[in-house]
Amino acid sequence: MKKILLFVAAVLLAGQMNAQGIFVEAENFSAKGGWSVDQQFMDLMGSPYLIAHGMGKPVADATTQVEIPTAGVWHVWVRSYNWTAPWTAAKGPGAFKVKLNGKALKATLGTEGDKWCWQYAGSAKLKAGSCKLALSDQTGFDGRCDALWLSQDAGAVPPEDVAALEAFRRSHGALPTEPADGGEYDFVVIGGGVAGMCAAVSAARFGCKVALVNDRPVPGGNNSSEIRVHLGAYIEQEPYPALGRMLREFGHSKEGNAQPAANYEDDKKIAFLQGQEGLTYLPCFRAVSVEMDGSRIASVVIRNIESGEELRLKAPVFADCTGDGNLGFLAGADFMMGREGRDEYGEALAPEKGDKMTMGASVQWYSVEDAKKSTFPEFEYGVKFNEANSEKVLMGEWTWETGLNLDQIHDAERIRDYGLLVVYSNWSFLKNHYSKKADCAKRSLGWVAYVAGRRESRRLLGDYVLKQDDVDKQVFHEDASFTTTWHFDLHFPDPANTANFPGNEFKAATKNNLIYRYAVPYRCLYSRNVDNLFMAGRDISATHVAFGSTRLMRTCGMMGEVVGMAASICKDKGTTPRGIYQHYLPELKALMRKGAARTDIELPDNQHFNLGRNLDKPKGIVH
Repeated sequence: MKKILLFVAAVLLAGQMNAQGIFVEAENFSAKGGWSVDQQFMDLMGSPYLIAHGMGKPVADATTQVEIPTAGVWHVWVRSYNWTAPWTAAKGPGAFKVKLNGKALKATLGTEGDKWCWQYAGSAKLKAGSCKLALSDQTGFDGRCDALWLSQDAGAVPPEDVAALEAFRRSHGALPTEPADGGEYDFVVIGGGVAGMCAAVSAARFGCKVALVNDRPVPGGNNSSEIRVHLGAYIEQEPYPALGRMLREFGHSKEGNAQPAANYEDDKKIAFLQGQEGLTYLPCFRAVSVEMDGSRIASVVIRNIESGEELRLKAPVFADCTGDGNLGFLAGADFMMGREGRDEYGEALAPEKGDKMTMGASVQWYSVEDAKKSTFPEFEYGVKFNEANSEKVLMGEWTWETGLNLDQIHDAERIRDYGLLVVYSNWSFLKNHYSKKADCAKRSLGWVAYVAGRRESRRLLGDYVLKQDDVDKQVFHEDASFTTTWHFDLHFPDPANTANFPGNEFKAATKNNLIYRYAVPYRCLYSRNVDNLFMAGRDISATHVAFGSTRLMRTCGMMGEVVGMAASICKDKGTTPRGIYQHYLPELKALMRKGAARTDIELPDNQHFNLGRNLDKPKGIVH
């Protein structure tokens, strides 16, 4: 009998009371209105938050009910952030107010402060009993609210420090004191992008009890409707042409970046996961901590991004498919980040000296045609556009890339926010000041991503590190597995954009260095120092240069498929990821020849676009 478990977070009380006051998590609000939950930076600032992403048009109020224990004057503090502070000292655009029982408090929030901090919203006389609490957006320009604190003591303000604030949250019931038992599995996959989806389903199809944890409401990662990057690279390649065929089961049919949401077929991806026997799909949960047993992960704690519910998941093997190597980082896995120097791995395409540059994150967008003339507010917050430096375009896709010279982990919110800043600033110039503004008089912003499409951050180190020579020289490895087909595609700041915005680029360029199709060693898919950790996706063991070829999502899907197969062998043989290389390669090769795609239905030919360019395999090369 098919057993499908889909965890749906229970709705918790929005406010938790004690003698000191009422702590309200914004992401717990019972009705979000037009506000959205943003969890991307919770590792940095401590929590998911609500963001008023209206693209310049105020969004509907978010509302909830709180219980006021005693009548009297109640003071309200709000944790917020002026997101344009890195670029200007002026008051920011993300203005919002707090309403109590329909009446707005005096202070305008979200326009001041150069970091996440508690801001005083005002006070009100309240009766004992139920009180309607609302966040009222004023501008539609990404105001953000993490939490609210109601107290009858005007001087009782929660702590600013992230660690101290988490303890405060737990003491006030906003987070549990202990995670609940989330169950034991044969395999736990963290990260619900294409790699994680394939890893989880592949393992389940070969007999594993699997949990797949995804920190967004929809799966697919960069290929979801939240980010909208189309799939890329070839599947079904020698030496294992069965690998990748399962992507036909959920891959979208229409090509293109930054297209309407329906093009990315989220429903097909969800059905692919929910319909798989043996797979427990956990959307809206993020891994926040691990418990180690020596050099092994014993369990992982995951937190719901809306309710705060925490679960502890146990398994003998885990996979990091987060893209950022988040699980590996929590477990102490060795990793690299940035560009290695030319001499470190003997790579001609590497810089002479290593540095911290990575490929950046894209905030994609497009405009739409209106029936009549439309307006857009004046928007200038430290970055000025003019006739010479503005982008005269009606949409922006992958080339709109920020943060190449920043830390993609620790500067993540700033990188995303700069993406938003330049989109709004440039569009404001085109609508209000451009000499040919009549060309876009009947156009408005139709979609701007607020979930950043990140390309590169941590790369976890395995028993083998893939490098340029492996691909260029077609080095033979007995553990050859999935095949990479995309060229060495290494982004860098667009020189023209650098000339206009030195040090603050938001456009990228690339030079395509063609490759021969190459089968990557299995040893790149597990950690060298965390004994039971696989990885699949853009965080596998590769240099920055080699990563430029492996990072395409169809290729990542094949990685996941191999990892799922390997996890099933770990279960059957009682071994580790490394143990498969040492003792069970024939078993893995047999599964790779078989593939994990369904054979009971005809699969569509929907993987024919965005294939890239590469060279024909040189004669004499055999894998």
